[in-house]
Amino acid sequence: MNLNFPKSVPLAHLPTPIEKLDRLTKFLNGPDLYIKRDDLTGLATGGNKSRKLEYLVADALNHGCDHLVTVGSRQSNHCRQTAAAAAKYGLGCSVILSGNKPKQRLGNVLLDEILGAHIYWTNGRSRADVMGEVLHDLKAMGRLPYPIPVGGSNVIGSTSYVAAMDEFTQQLKSQHLNFDFIVLASSSGGTQAGIVLGSHIYGFSGEVLGISVDSSAEQLQTQVAALATATATHLGLDSTSVLEHVKVNDDYVGEGYAKVGEPEREAIQIMAQKEGILLDPVYTSKAVAGIIDLIRWGAFTRGQSILFWHTGGTASLSAFSHTLVL
Repeated sequence: MNLNFPKSVPLAHLPTPIEKLDRLTKFLNGPDLYIKRDDLTGLATGGNKSRKLEYLVADALNHGCDHLVTVGSRQSNHCRQTAAAAAKYGLGCSVILSGNKPKQRLGNVLLDEILGAHIYWTNGRSRADVMGEVLHDLKAMGRLPYPIPVGGSNVIGSTSYVAAMDEFTQQLKSQHLNFDFIVLASSSGGTQAGIVLGSHIYGFSGEVLGISVDSSAEQLQTQVAALATATATHLGLDSTSVLEHVKVNDDYVGEGYAKVGEPEREAIQIMAQKEGILLDPVYTSKAVAGIIDLIRWGAFTRGQSILFWHTGGTASLSAFSHTLVL
């Protein structure tokens, strides 16, 4: 299907490769495991937000904006990549991060500073309130700020993962591959919404399973379905409901968002030592911990093919060194 995608700007190294995880497959003695390497998109260490920012930055430039403003957690991958995208296109950048300023600048916080972002800490206030003040102050200074929601998860950002599914299904055809499941970490919902909608548009026959890193399954399912439907409207498609195709598992939230427990530590260790691939403590380690557990209790079985869509985030690893004693 040829969709009329909005304008984008080049930021990510695409297409990202699909690789077979031979040693991990053998180690777990389960289904054939593969990985889609969106950790290799290239923008300031890469990650899934690079795809979203190709469309978001284009929209900002189209509206004459000169400053990107966004929000995230202390170790936000999205904020780091937004700062990098702003630098590449000569835009100002302000990021609002949850909590208090840390004593040590580690992981993404350090990279935010190196990339030239202005960092604002919420110090117990809501991110929305602080963002509102930052936008007001920028406008008062004569700037034209462009606000980006957490994770870049709006219809513009989700559009990028509809396009990613076009890329993906073409790879499946050229490499003669097929998968029973795509599994990914899911939080703000934009990546999963785009993949689910893209699966519907481009005829991917497998299931898309989001491993929640913070929300309940019901809450995230509703959020993803609503965003996928809104993205379909944004792309000019007929009324499209994909609610029945939005699958979420919240069994691997563990100790909570950005909390590292034994399942996450094991996933990081196994993926690193079996495949030489790094996971992050917040998102992808929870998704791979879910895959490992689902294989162990028989939900994923031999004879199936499972693709893990790696969304990046390894720049934050150093900030969790105290919890990653393996």
